[in-house]
Amino acid sequence: MGKIVCLMGRSSSGKDTIYKKLLSQGQVVLQNIVPYTTRPIRAGERDGIEYHFTDEEGFQELLRQGSVIEARAYHTCLGLWRYFTVADEGIDLKAHSYVMIATLEAYEQIQKVYGADKVLPVLIELDDGVRLQRALDREKAQDQPKYEEMCRRFLADAEDFSEEKVQKAGIDRRFYNDELDSCLEEIIVYLREKL
Repeated sequence: MGKIVCLMGRSSSGKDTIYKKLLSQGQVVLQNIVPYTTRPIRAGERDGIEYHFTDEEGFQELLRQGSVIEARAYHTCLGLWRYFTVADEGIDLKAHSYVMIATLEAYEQIQKVYGADKVLPVLIELDDGVRLQRALDREKAQDQPKYEEMCRRFLADAEDFSEEKVQKAGIDRRFYNDELDSCLEEIIVYLREKL
């Protein structure tokens, strides 16, 4: 029986990089679950790879169909952005284990749908100063940097990943990403034990 690995962490903690490396390393066989969003695509992103990009109408249609497992709405400086996970024929826990990037709220909702024993948390942490510099560097690389939204996300993370919420979610194992290769190796060892 497969499991769903939920990679979680504050913005710019290295989730996307670790996600891509877990899918390509071959030591732990994982399929990807591509989440959906209504936010604009960033430079370098590709539809269906990092996210399935849609609009509010597309979100509402999936909601009407009963396909949305969990959803979060963020009132950003640029309007309403939704991030959500869709249950589709691509998720088959009888045949595969999966990895996805999630929030704490998404992790808890996915546990409700698939069962707590089928969902494995991987919480990635990093010093706030390092994260802020990474976020700034990433935003500078965009064609139209959105610094105000970057700051909003950074500040919202303090609430979204508060110690109280992490404890409430039952997450007791954390992975510190100050050195990518050693953090990745630690995660791979952990996943081999748990999958």
